[in-house]
Amino acid sequence: MKTETLWNGIALHTPEGQFPLGTDSVLLAYFAKQGKKVCDLCCGCGAVALMLLASDKRRAVTGVELQAEAAEAARHNAEANHLPFSVLHGDIRQIRTLLPPCSFDTVVSNPPYHVNGSDPARAQRTCTPEDLCKAAAWLLPTGGRFYFVHRTERLAELISALSANGLEPKQLQFIRHKPNSRRTLFLMEAVRGAKPSLKLLDDFILFNDDGTETDECRRAYHHEGGL
Repeated sequence: MKTETLWNGIALHTPEGQFPLGTDSVLLAYFAKQGKKVCDLCCGCGAVALMLLASDKRRAVTGVELQAEAAEAARHNAEANHLPFSVLHGDIRQIRTLLPPCSFDTVVSNPPYHVNGSDPARAQRTCTPEDLCKAAAWLLPTGGRFYFVHRTERLAELISALSANGLEPKQLQFIRHKPNSRRTLFLMEAVRGAKPSLKLLDDFILFNDDGTETDECRRAYHHEGGL
């Protein structure tokens, strides 16, 4: 079991064999600033949910996770930190049997990225972009917001899936390791039933050329107060 201190007294416990806390989860929690009733699709051990609640404990978060071991770890994290975070062990492809429609104002997701892969937690076998966007659209009312992180090579596919499910891309931010590194990840905000209007944000740079963290990265990680 690995334990990492987040901030505001919250700790993340990750059992051996489960996907560890990563930069993508940290940046997603930092990017998704809105929402009081939140659903975390493919929540894993609950990292994103815990960080959202560490920033604002007035939120209520529901996680959906397919892997039984990860779902159990997420429940343990919720109980250990005394947080309003409930976890459903279920398949997002069956979201209509798990949760009622229009029941959240915000959906977040750090989903499996790769079509094939050696790491089951990152292999996209049961959560395609279409699956993900269908689930988010079911859970959100008009005006509800969907925040997610994904690989840049899947951007076109995800924009198509969003549009097909009534989710309009509103903000897009690419992530770079250093200023001249290639863009490997992106953060996206989409709004259910919104009019077309996509804003391209400045790239999120993790490290300066000399290897030191950028100010924005330090803020995302709350390095002045933990993690």
